[in-house]
Amino acid sequence: MRIRRILAAVVATAALAGLGLTGAATAAGSVIPASVTPGECTDNGGTIDRSTPVLPTCRGGMYDGQTVD
Repeated sequence: MRIRRILAAVVATAALAGLGLTGAATAAGSVIPASVTPGECTDNGGTIDRSTPVLPTCRGGMYDGQTVD
């Protein structure tokens, strides 16, 4: 009986640890880069604004406000 409880606790701990690792990997995958390529900007619904003084900027879409390399 004691072994079953210990085994259940170990399985529950492993399951919760696995969920934590999955959440961390998902969060790390959603980081928005500091600059994007022209293709990434347009493919994700944006347009390239070349009127900005230093670097072109992606306007609209997923990468709105990011600089374009």
